[in-house]
Amino acid sequence: MSDYRITTHPILPIKPETTLSFYWNDQQLQAKPDEMISSALFANGIHIFGHHPKDNSPQGIFCANGQCSQCMVIADGLPVKACMTPVKSGMRVYPAEGLPVLPDVPAGAVHYAPTPRKSVEVLIIGGGPAGLSAAQELGKAGVSVLLVDDKNKLGGKLVLQTHRFFGSSEAVYAGTRGIDIAQKLEAQAREYPAIEIWESSTALAIFEDHSVGILRAGTQYVLVQPQVLLVTAGARERSLAFPGNTLPGVYGAGAFQTLVNRDLIRPCENLFIVGGGNVGLIAGYHAIQAGIHVAGLVEAAPNCGGYRVHLDKLVRSGVPVFTSHTVLEAVGDQCVEKIRIAQVDGNFKPILSTVSEYACDTILIAVGLDPVNEFIRKAEEVGLPVFSAGDAQEIAEASAAIFSGRIAGAQIAERLGKSLAPIPDEWIRLEEILKSKPGALREEDLPAAHAGVFPVLHCNQEIPCDPCTTICPKNLIQINGQDIRKIPQFIRSEAEECIGCLRCVSICPGLAITLVDFRKRVGTALVSLPYEQEIMNLKPGSLVVVTDTSGTALTSLPVKSIRQLHGFSGTHVISVEAPAEIAARIAGLRLIPFSEPSPVFDETDEFSPDMADDAYVCRCERVTAGEIRQLIRSGIRDINQIKALLRVSMGACGGKTCLNMVKRMYQQEGIPLSEVAEPPIRPVFVEMPISLLAQLPPKSDGGAQ
Repeated sequence: MSDYRITTHPILPIKPETTLSFYWNDQQLQAKPDEMISSALFANGIHIFGHHPKDNSPQGIFCANGQCSQCMVIADGLPVKACMTPVKSGMRVYPAEGLPVLPDVPAGAVHYAPTPRKSVEVLIIGGGPAGLSAAQELGKAGVSVLLVDDKNKLGGKLVLQTHRFFGSSEAVYAGTRGIDIAQKLEAQAREYPAIEIWESSTALAIFEDHSVGILRAGTQYVLVQPQVLLVTAGARERSLAFPGNTLPGVYGAGAFQTLVNRDLIRPCENLFIVGGGNVGLIAGYHAIQAGIHVAGLVEAAPNCGGYRVHLDKLVRSGVPVFTSHTVLEAVGDQCVEKIRIAQVDGNFKPILSTVSEYACDTILIAVGLDPVNEFIRKAEEVGLPVFSAGDAQEIAEASAAIFSGRIAGAQIAERLGKSLAPIPDEWIRLEEILKSKPGALREEDLPAAHAGVFPVLHCNQEIPCDPCTTICPKNLIQINGQDIRKIPQFIRSEAEECIGCLRCVSICPGLAITLVDFRKRVGTALVSLPYEQEIMNLKPGSLVVVTDTSGTALTSLPVKSIRQLHGFSGTHVISVEAPAEIAARIAGLRLIPFSEPSPVFDETDEFSPDMADDAYVCRCERVTAGEIRQLIRSGIRDINQIKALLRVSMGACGGKTCLNMVKRMYQQEGIPLSEVAEPPIRPVFVEMPISLLAQLPPKSDGGAQ
């Protein structure tokens, strides 16, 4: 069996680890201790985990976050989510073919124990940046806190982010990599004795008596009775309905980053991205870092919605980006083999005369996030005091979630009468700044000087970011005013000159600063660029293609030197000697070859809605968009009726993916959501073994789990 593990990475250290043996379909395979079953299977080249009982369609991962059940397998006789279940030595794993068979009912009397209960002042659901930051504020005030997270590692999506973060250097660690911020926040939270943390523990339900059901460490069901609930459970990825959207190889950006950056597995060879927000743009660059070819990216809007510096990194690397384009179809038999895309008109309808086809083995869906808010809604319904922070409150950057959590923690401490001080106005101001969407674009204004040494800031959009201004030892990079959203400027000074220290080049989260040095030779300049790709592919003398900010190739130049500043691990500085007339224009290196599309249709420029009717909206029950659309057009305004007729949202995931898609279908039909009745939220929100709910003892203790 092939090994698809990443053995070298420009950012992530890779340490030798022991392995264990497990079995897939009675074939012995190797895995790392405690890695998830899904990751172990991907590492062995296995992407199909079973077939759906309704139509025998192949099933694989989709979210890799416990939010769906598309990755279900049978492990040691029990149906489990492969992405949430650690592999164990000797474990026997089988594909989920058809419906799992229930075990025999135990003979004789069944003995069960009462459910343990625990009281606490504040229960925090979610151990990401918002939850950890809130816990710190509560811990400072001496509030008793129980923080639960369904992963075995705290930090939320920070543990998947290898890039340096934007925002304020002083307030939210801008210029530090997400993986390192996660460790800092966790260490700070663990300093307070009032904070208790349960990892690998899933919040399941909220009840009328204000208790919250928790599956602790996957082995014990506990009812927690908080005075106040804080929901910092983050967000789940949105999906899209298009033909072929459930093929193995179509999955979310979070699943991709989990496999690549957390588990160091190369899940594919040729990736195509749908969605030009920050999530899709960042995931594309992470793919290149892992040695994966990125065939292209489509964005339905006229412009990508993510930070311009993230987009620039991709196009400089050689990734074709198609705005005003959408995905039409994923093509393949048992897995993705191709993607078909098309330009859209002003009403976002595909123009079929523009359809083209790209070979790819994975389609990454990055079309936005929806807050995980079912706990908030249920708490409000039963009258349990509830606060929210981070993406569960409002979708924004992780830096904003840190401040959102701090503010929520301080508000809760104040409610409990344990506030240490009023919430600073500066916190509120910073939170709003950090939540800001990408701002105005400025036309690139390159310096005309052909003498001396100076940085060139290829950063042309207003975004909250200041590391370059805080790192310059001469204070020559400045932001006008106190708003870190303003575009930084290099300010020439008679009293101070740039010393060419390269610190601004090394710290920029967008890899958007170069250093141009004309002091070496007349007519040329030494241009130094940040480089966060596999350095073993380059050496002095290697010929590289240099590009401008928009990705246009300028020329090919030999590498003069490669170095790394102390304290800036993962970022190398590549220097090339360039003609003076193009030196300031150089912004990056071309890293990957372009993919060649194949034209498919040219008969018509009209879109047929029938093309989308075969797309699946409800993955668990295999319900198509056409079936749902027919009921909506028949006059049904109650999703409960659609649920009863088609089983939409009745699968294992409980509607976490499909319900929001159904609501968007109503909006597409011109029906306001105020006229649509939604299904009620009922416990439990996540699957759990009935034996644990009944507190049955395990087999090792004479029970019959």
